[in-house]
Amino acid sequence: MATARTIQITPENTGLGHRKQTEAAAKKVTELLQQDLEKHHCFFNNLGYHNHISHHLLALYGIGAPPDAIQKGYDDNANYQRSVYEVHKDQVEELKDFDKAKKKLGKEEYYTDFLAFYQNEIDEKGWQAVLAEHLFKGDERSEDMLVRMFASEFPIYPAPSPSFQLYYLIPIFTGLTRPGFMHPIIQLMYGIEWEQPAIVAMALAQASVHEADMAPFLRTAEDAARSSPQRMPEIASLYQEVTADEKLSTAARESDTSKVRDGVFHRAFDEIIRVAGRVSVQPEELDERTVEMYDNSIYHAAGAALRPGKEPRFDFFLMHHVNVSPLFLAINKQDWIPTASKVRLLEWKIRIDLLQHAARGCAPASLEKIASYVPKDNTLTTADLYARIFALHDDGHSPKLIRAIEVAQNASKEYEGKAWVHIKGDDLWTTLYRLVVDSVDGDEPKWVRSAGFAEAWTEVPDREENGQGRL
Repeated sequence: MATARTIQITPENTGLGHRKQTEAAAKKVTELLQQDLEKHHCFFNNLGYHNHISHHLLALYGIGAPPDAIQKGYDDNANYQRSVYEVHKDQVEELKDFDKAKKKLGKEEYYTDFLAFYQNEIDEKGWQAVLAEHLFKGDERSEDMLVRMFASEFPIYPAPSPSFQLYYLIPIFTGLTRPGFMHPIIQLMYGIEWEQPAIVAMALAQASVHEADMAPFLRTAEDAARSSPQRMPEIASLYQEVTADEKLSTAARESDTSKVRDGVFHRAFDEIIRVAGRVSVQPEELDERTVEMYDNSIYHAAGAALRPGKEPRFDFFLMHHVNVSPLFLAINKQDWIPTASKVRLLEWKIRIDLLQHAARGCAPASLEKIASYVPKDNTLTTADLYARIFALHDDGHSPKLIRAIEVAQNASKEYEGKAWVHIKGDDLWTTLYRLVVDSVDGDEPKWVRSAGFAEAWTEVPDREENGQGRL
């Protein structure tokens, strides 16, 4: 039985992909996830780089990997992880008092204490009740934690934009915070999707040691949406608005340390709020808007991966926005989460998608270019492509990406007749799988960072093409 301290994965429990698995694979992934829980910190270094092991192994398991591939995924990444700190029982007890807990938020040395705290909470109340209290209750503590789940990538000192500063004054300091890339909520996704209380506790503890640096953006955009009488348009048109706004689309620069903070928030905060403030999902359209968000995330990530004259490479930031998208399908299946909370989470995701589109230089996307992509080997079947993913020496991003695309393919079938759908038809989905494998199973670099900037592609190998595709 899965508990706050014990991982238990069964062959039937393979996540949203609903693939069949074996007893041997279930036993192996359970064993290794338990080791990760007990042995490893959520950061593998002092710079806050994330431990992806639990995501990695469950993604592999969810797409049908055999035991040896799951073991290889663990072995490739366990040797550089940091050990967990000793639990301080007096500190754990203090975390019940939010005024005392506030002093420890954002500090990685308290990860193990936060983990023990949330494990105790789950032991007492159950994981659903703990999430209801600590994420969806609507009080100061849950509001703070919900923002930390969406941790961003930028150092936390205020940008000069007047709107940004007036809304949320943050003390200035020169040190960098941990690069979040939404990792806490990705961790939560795997906990909810696989119904593992221990992984839910890990997600809450991980969020606790990230900053609430997205609060100014999320709350200002939310306020703007509440005051707007306009009905939300198709999500694709909001991406187009970001691209068409010259100030917003050029706000991020290659020289920016953080293209979110130094670029978009510094130079075009009011402009991104204007677009993000148009995001307003109606409760009755929750399921369809969720798949629409997912479709746009994949479309823009795939489009950005195709730069003329270069081998394909997915953008490291946009890839995370695809990888986290199954969470919102899993959330919608939870009847204990209020619809209003589900709607709010989806709105936050869409707003951050739009923000990242601007921050990564508004890399263009073209359905024609995606559909006409010529892979390195167009004879490979889906099974062949997955075998290539299993064989990779990877930190988990690649299997998470191809799993997220598989989940999207299944989720989008009922909406293929809708005008907003970009990706439809088995041939186009197969092209996406091949695009992923060509991107990650080749020469370095495996990813580009900020695909809309020419400089991001400097080290990517050239691609020789004729008028019909690859030579």
